[in-house]
Amino acid sequence: MENQQNHVNVSVFQKAKKGNYYCGDSYYFKETEEAFVCALADGLGSGELARDSSQAVMDVIEENPPLTVEALVKKCNEVLMGKRGVVLGVLRIDFETHTYSYSSIGNIGVITIDSEGKRSRSIPLAGYLAGYPRDLRVTRGKVHKGMKFLMFSDGVNDRRLSKHITEARSVNFITEQYKQLYGQTRDDDTTLIAMEYQ
Repeated sequence: MENQQNHVNVSVFQKAKKGNYYCGDSYYFKETEEAFVCALADGLGSGELARDSSQAVMDVIEENPPLTVEALVKKCNEVLMGKRGVVLGVLRIDFETHTYSYSSIGNIGVITIDSEGKRSRSIPLAGYLAGYPRDLRVTRGKVHKGMKFLMFSDGVNDRRLSKHITEARSVNFITEQYKQLYGQTRDDDTTLIAMEYQ
């Protein structure tokens, strides 16, 4: 699925784990005049209960798009009390300051690719959100035209996101290539979100 917006192009590939009807991954993205926010949550385990937890977190993001990454993660954590936990990635791009910030808890991967093709992979915080207080680490930087962000759940093998797939390519090409090359071998719920700042 590709979505053309004013500042950020987005393309998504998502498939449930082989044999499952429900995908335990949920995602949400929205662009306003001030900012772009994207989030991806993977409910612990798989199936319907995992989906319920990950969707509860996306509902929080959808209701609070102006909040900072820190505030969004805190609110997401609160809604999980009594539910299955989730791992979570949240990206926010501020159009006025031309900056980005993101946080990743658990095995949600984030790769940034600058306009010259230089890749950077963040190390997510270990653990998951389950309603209990926890530490948070936020990565920040300047965003430039042509910069790409890849956010993905653990069904995606990041070694397969090679330079050949990601360098100087459209976000739609990235998700389509991944789907064609690896979309049939799914040992887990799989979500790959490719974003490009225009």
